[in-house]
Amino acid sequence: MIRHTDALEVRWPGSEVSTLPYLWLRDNCGCDECREVQTTEKKFLIASVPVDLQPSAVALIDDQLRLIWPDGHETCYSGSAIRALNDDEVSTWTPWSAEFRPRRTDFQTFLSDNNAAATTIAEFLEHGAAILDGAPAQPGVLEELTPRLGPIREVLFDRIHNIELDREGYNVAHTALALLPHNDFASYSWPPSVQALHMLVNEAPGGATIIVDGWNVLAKYREEHPEFFESLCSMPVSFRMFDEDTETYAVAPIVRCDTDGNVIALRFSNQLMQPMNPNRSGVAMFYQAYRELCRRLTDSAAKATFRLQGGEILLVASQRVLHGREAFEPTGRRHVRVTYYELDNVKSSLFLLQRNNVHGHE
Repeated sequence: MIRHTDALEVRWPGSEVSTLPYLWLRDNCGCDECREVQTTEKKFLIASVPVDLQPSAVALIDDQLRLIWPDGHETCYSGSAIRALNDDEVSTWTPWSAEFRPRRTDFQTFLSDNNAAATTIAEFLEHGAAILDGAPAQPGVLEELTPRLGPIREVLFDRIHNIELDREGYNVAHTALALLPHNDFASYSWPPSVQALHMLVNEAPGGATIIVDGWNVLAKYREEHPEFFESLCSMPVSFRMFDEDTETYAVAPIVRCDTDGNVIALRFSNQLMQPMNPNRSGVAMFYQAYRELCRRLTDSAAKATFRLQGGEILLVASQRVLHGREAFEPTGRRHVRVTYYELDNVKSSLFLLQRNNVHGHE
């Protein structure tokens, strides 16, 4: 081991090396004094020790690291636990192939069979879309999904949105016109991350459902036009949706990335986008970038197109997958009920399903 001014360099058995800041070592102590035993939550506060903290003594015995701090507190780590932190969490999303269609699962099976639910949710998290078929073609069904998907994400206008022809509707979805691929509620600072579209009845000619893997489109776009991609990540864009009683308005870039540069959200709604200040620096490049993005997202090669039948529920990870429809003839009834959930809750559901399945087989 080598003791530096602010970190400890440890060569583990097997020759792997870790450089461990002293403040990190003190902050992550897992003893009963530093953690709440009942919940495992951290009690220790790093501000309670000096910034130049160093251990009084260190020892490495086999694969166990032991430190004694100036106040006599002892901290112990297993090398395997520290080395496991080197394995950064890797995104498991998979781009669509040209032939992609969402996985189909029977609605009642999804609700009653834990293994089927876990398989469907895992597939949904990987590809961003799934279909539940055989659902009752009646109101109230979307609420039945909450044990699997978590509580409904309530938004303004309606808790459950009824999408059918309405001459007084506040949104183009209430017409028979085509809907370009988009995600809902781009006008929210934090749009819903999961959307469910429950087709109650579909007797109108036309109106095929369209979904687009937005992240896949962005991956190729980024490779070919990195300067345009950066403009989409940095230029703030305004989105607005409203009716006589409600106003929603948000300003945010179209693309959001995490600290490692991975795309984590696409905000795209041609119909809700508002004019921006044309004198703002970078607007000319942004509009070139935006035009190219629009072209790619609406290209037939990016679309998975199919007819959603009565009794089918389409689930989309709506900050990744855009949805839309072709125009239809208003000669037959077409009624979709729409609501929203949150991806964090869906991931939690999968974790519990998988954990309980493992425990059930012990």
